[in-house]
Parts: sequence; C-alpha cells; structure tokens
Amino acid sequence: MITDIEVGLSDTERAIRDRAHQFAKDVMRPIGTQLDQLHDPQDVISSGSLLWEVFKKYREAGLSDMESVTAEMSPFERARLRAIVSEEMGWGDSGLAISLSVSNFHKTFAMMSGRQALVDRYVRSGKDEIGCWAVTEPDHGSDTLTVTEPHFRDPKIRANCIATRDGDDYIIRGQKSAWVSNGSIATVAALFCTIDPSQGFHGGGVAVVPLDLPGVSRGKPTDKLGQRALNQGEIFFDEVRIPAEYMVVGCEAYGAVVEQILTGANAGMGTCFVGVARAALEHAVDYAKNRVQGGVPIMEHQSVKARIFKMFTQVEAARSLSRRVAHYNATNPPLIQYSIASKVYSTTTAFEVASQALQIFGGNGLTRAFPIEKLMRDARASMIEDGCNDILSLVGASRL
Repeated sequence: MITDIEVGLSDTERAIRDRAHQFAKDVMRPIGTQLDQLHDPQDVISSGSLLWEVFKKYREAGLSDMESVTAEMSPFERARLRAIVSEEMGWGDSGLAISLSVSNFHKTFAMMSGRQALVDRYVRSGKDEIGCWAVTEPDHGSDTLTVTEPHFRDPKIRANCIATRDGDDYIIRGQKSAWVSNGSIATVAALFCTIDPSQGFHGGGVAVVPLDLPGVSRGKPTDKLGQRALNQGEIFFDEVRIPAEYMVVGCEAYGAVVEQILTGANAGMGTCFVGVARAALEHAVDYAKNRVQGGVPIMEHQSVKARIFKMFTQVEAARSLSRRVAHYNATNPPLIQYSIASKVYSTTTAFEVASQALQIFGGNGLTRAFPIEKLMRDARASMIEDGCNDILSLVGASRL
C-alpha cells in the first residue's frame, strides 16, 4: 500500500473513505475478477450473477446516495470526498465503478426538470431503479459530444434516434448502440436524442424514458476486451410514446447541457482511473518486493527501481490534476477543458502504468493468474469511452 498523504480529512470523511475502500476490496475486486472471466457477457447479467450482489452491497454500504451523505458539507469538502470515493471505486474495479455510477444518471435529469412527478418517481420513491446514459448511436460516437466542432450543427449528419412531438407526447424511433453502459439491464434511460434534425446534433433533447414501455427492446450484451463487468448493449425504440413532460431538456438548452454533462463525466473518469493506475502501481511494488531473480528481490535491481518510481510520479501527477479539477469545478463555473485534461491524462496514465506493471511481472503478467493483464485491458477501454481521448482533445483545445 502506497503511503496515505490525504491532508485535513475530518473523521466523517475518513470513515466514508475507509468504507469505500473496504467495499472496493471485499466486494468489487473479487466479484469484478469473477465477472471478467465469464466467457459469455450474457452470464454477467443473468439472474444468478454476482453482479446483483454488487448493487445490493453498494446500497447497503451507503455509497449509492452521496448527495445525502455530503449534504451538510461545503462544496470543496463535497468534491474532495467524491473524488476520494471515485478513486477507491476505480481501485476496486473500473467496470463496476462505471456501472454503479451511471445507475443514478437518470436522477440528475429528473432533478434538473423540476417536475414533481419525475422527482417523486425517480428520486424520492426509494425504488431500486438502474439508469443508463443512452447517447452513442450505431453511426455516431464521440462526435455527438463535440459541441465545439462545426459538424455538431450540420443538418446533413443524420441521427439514428429521433423524438417527434405528437400533441402532448413524444414518439421515439430508432436505436442506441451497443456501447450504452447498463444498456441491457437499465430500467430507465437518460436518452439523448434528436428533436429537430434541421439543426444537426444541436437540435437534440434529453428525455427520461422508462424502459418497460411498449416498443422498447434490447440487443445482446457487448462482448469486450476490457471492463467486462460493465454491461453495455443496444436499446431499440419502435414508436415508443412518452409524455412530453418526460423530455426534460429541449433544443434551446441541449448544447449547454451536453457540455455540462461531459464536463462532469470526464472529471469523474479522471478520478476513477487514478484508482486504476494506483492499483497497478501497488501490485507492481508488492510483486517486485517478493519476486526473486538474480538472488535478490527484483526491487533491488536498478532498472526495476527506476521504472517503479516513474510509475509512482505518474500516478501522483494524475491524482493531483484530477483532484484540482474536481475541486475547482465544484467551487467555480466548471471548465470543460480542465475536465477533459483530467480524463485524458488519467486514463492514459492508467494504461501506461498498467503496461509498465505488466513488464515488471514479466511472463506472469500475461497470465490470468495475476491481476495486471485485466487492469491493462480495463485501462485501455477508458481511452475510448465517455468520448475517445483524441476527439475530446479537440473540444478541449477549442476552449483554450
């Protein structure tokens, strides 16, 4: 375990941090490993899957409602604690961390709407709903998030999911792609769709959509390289009718809301994947102290020492950036370029540190008997999800 250098935590903050770490250690890591090894991704979400135990224990640990837990804290304290918990969750299992985080995504929009019926149903009902962020489409990925780029307003680019006003309702037609996180298990979607195709992606809206409505169907869970504990899958909409009040964001605010959500999501990815990088570093340090070659633990070889110290500095640099961004965005008008910097740097660091850790493990690192190959696969996925790093960098650069 790398030395804890958190400064100024209250007893409450430390207790929550320790609870999150214990949950990550005792629940997320072992179950994440077992789910990763299932050959068929359908088995990950079957009725007897350990995935449901993770959701259950997450609620029991009091980690599923951080709004209530942090309600009496200052904005800075709230941001610091959320960043700490996010890091611990990533340290446990990044796929499960993302699944648990996005399971509450619909609540953001129910609260944003200010509509009492939605708030009562999705925030205050006490029901164990599972949410998803339904944004990616078969023909469109990160381009749907690039609010700074000319194509975002190009009407020639046709969306795959359209919502059309029909009196007091909207009718939804089309589909979301195989990359919707929690797509195969969600009970409610925060659906990003197009309302006015003449404005391109800018003519979008966000609806809270119950996924038990007539006309909703799902595809098979996606079979992936990494983050295999994170269920992802297609959602199809065949003449799905929702009340107009369920469309909580319209065209006039859509671009601003996309930027706001991307800013928050990228900052969260930054803190989460610092946890992945830290996990890889800790495994490497522990292995290097115990693996003997040339008659001594390999930690005594200069090349290994130098490699590990470089990994250590990368992790701490990523942690400092991600925390600074989280703190700033919570106490000032959030800045998307900093959130993107946090996401891009932290996910790249997670992949590089995991790769270097695998090198320290040598041949053992290539086997599934050791945790490093999984961490490297999980980290590699992070450089594409929530906006691929290359495209996100264009958005960030546009704000400089």
